[in-house]
Amino acid sequence: MWIGPNLPATEKFLATDPKEIVMAEQQTESAADVDSALDISNDISAPQWGANAPRGAKIVLGRIVKEGANVPLFLGQTLVNSLRDTGYNNTTSAICEHVDNSIESGASEIRVYFIESGPKQRKSFHVLVLDNGMGMPPNVLKAACAFGGSMRFDNRGGIGRYGMGMKAAALSMSPVLDVYTWQEEGAYYNITIDVEAIGQDKSNVVYVPDPEMLRMLPTEVTLALNTPMAYPKNPNDSQELFCRDATELREKLGHHGTIVFMPDCDRLTNRRISTLVDDATREMSRVYRRQLDGGLKLFINNRQVEPFDPMYQMKSARHNRIPELAGRETSSRLLNKWLVEIPISERDEDNKRTAVVRLYFLPIADWSKLPRKVLKNDLKVFDTSGISFMRGDREVDLKTMEGIVGKRSTRDSWWRIEVDFHGDLDEAFGVAMNKQGVRPKAYVQELIRATIKEGLSEVRRAVEQHWSEQASVESQAHVTAAEQRANDMEALQSTLLPKPSPKDEAEQKQLDDNLRVLAVGLKREGETDDQAFDRVRASRFITTNTHNEDAPFYRVDFKLGRVILTVNTAHSFYEKIYRPLATVSKKVTESARADGAEDEQTIDATVIEECSQVLTGLQLFLLSLARTQSEMTVNDSNGDTQKLFDRLRKQWSMNLETQLTTP
Repeated sequence: MWIGPNLPATEKFLATDPKEIVMAEQQTESAADVDSALDISNDISAPQWGANAPRGAKIVLGRIVKEGANVPLFLGQTLVNSLRDTGYNNTTSAICEHVDNSIESGASEIRVYFIESGPKQRKSFHVLVLDNGMGMPPNVLKAACAFGGSMRFDNRGGIGRYGMGMKAAALSMSPVLDVYTWQEEGAYYNITIDVEAIGQDKSNVVYVPDPEMLRMLPTEVTLALNTPMAYPKNPNDSQELFCRDATELREKLGHHGTIVFMPDCDRLTNRRISTLVDDATREMSRVYRRQLDGGLKLFINNRQVEPFDPMYQMKSARHNRIPELAGRETSSRLLNKWLVEIPISERDEDNKRTAVVRLYFLPIADWSKLPRKVLKNDLKVFDTSGISFMRGDREVDLKTMEGIVGKRSTRDSWWRIEVDFHGDLDEAFGVAMNKQGVRPKAYVQELIRATIKEGLSEVRRAVEQHWSEQASVESQAHVTAAEQRANDMEALQSTLLPKPSPKDEAEQKQLDDNLRVLAVGLKREGETDDQAFDRVRASRFITTNTHNEDAPFYRVDFKLGRVILTVNTAHSFYEKIYRPLATVSKKVTESARADGAEDEQTIDATVIEECSQVLTGLQLFLLSLARTQSEMTVNDSNGDTQKLFDRLRKQWSMNLETQLTTP
């Protein structure tokens, strides 16, 4: 049939005689030319293969189109290639799929290996996971190697559900998956899934191969289990080998277990073994903290992993052994625990499951005095804050969610939230097949947010109160300098502020009593009542702090001849200008360490001195403003001037807040 060059593509397809397509295919010299035989210009039925498309898939699809044969639901030759692009966040998260399977199989010891081999310029990288779980009989192994093959499909009581993790995770790293499993000493059943081999298969349906029984493991596997790894360094000191040589390997492997081997990995997150090992150690120590706390032994490159608990509750967690914590508190405080009834579906309000939400408060008064290195590198206070989502005692995500906790600030590092939920709530929490985090539905976020709102506000107020008190202490020396200068300059002012002048001892005693009451209310941390009284009695200018999110940046009071300036540490002017100046001028303050400021040695001495001068100037600016307001309201009998100043301060603070915080 002749097809005119201007005929629309749809009509070309309808006008094309299938017999002509078949004849054209029969004239091709090899099966590799099937695609070109079907390649009719602008024909929507013609395949448009990519350069690396599997040859077997071309043949099978050509056969299906040509003969109208039965079409399998999954085309194996292309499916396995597609699954190589399964979206794991990183290499560690993919390996966690294998660790999950090991835990589900009852393993008490799991070993993960990152192996490099070959010359420096052409290194090969391999990953191996060994466990002493129950192993699998041959038929179960065969089923487990099928995509969707699972003995626990949709069982939401455990970690896995779909029968996809082992295969998808392995192929996301390597084109080959080798599985060895045994339930009898020395009888190892093996199945290999090879992406390239499957891609060449010309069968309409690709089957899982039959298991092969081996009496010995391959050399490359054996060497991994009895040879020190290239990392960590000093293997004799830091690596605990599975066995010392091949002769004891059989006995060490025991009567049951499984090995998942991924050779020649071409899709690792990093091509440095040290980075892969350290990343896996850091993540898995947190993800599997409950299993590790319960006795599971997990080794990565022959180094045992200790649990890391971002909630700082576990006695076995490694933060308890940090030397700087000796004699200090080592555990956070559980402030509240809520049982939140969450519908498994937004459309099914009657079918609910209980999620457990816990709020923890870190020992801020004690830990905030620690060096920044300890807080950041050892305790990881700033790196692991947020919400830890736990499913089946396994962490599936650690993230910040404004939909639950609102807008965060750097000071939110001092509390933690842990959410435990059952697999029945997977859809509600947005848990994907590969367990790559959570994406809670809006109604779930709102339920949790409403439940914890009051408790979270309380702990945030406690954090702010701590740093407000610290700010007063940290800036005390500078404020005292500004107060002293204001006192020294008072005699030079054109108009003097009124000052109490007691006429006799009785009036003096009354004045002192009143000053003592005032001083107690203005007492600074570390001061006794008598010290506060002496300071207030000797000074005409006093600075103090408060933390009130609804108040202006400053307040002025004139009492007993004293100008009292109250700075609001909750205002953005304090957070963005006042406090940073105080932080730099004192190099590294305690509050700076809490908010992740730079270390002392990174700040230039000239900058420190200039910031100190600017801070003193800013404090004198505010004290002169306070003095002027006091001077103008001292004879304000009806309070009109005071009311005007109050409105001015409030409106100015609101305008300043908007300008400082609006993006």
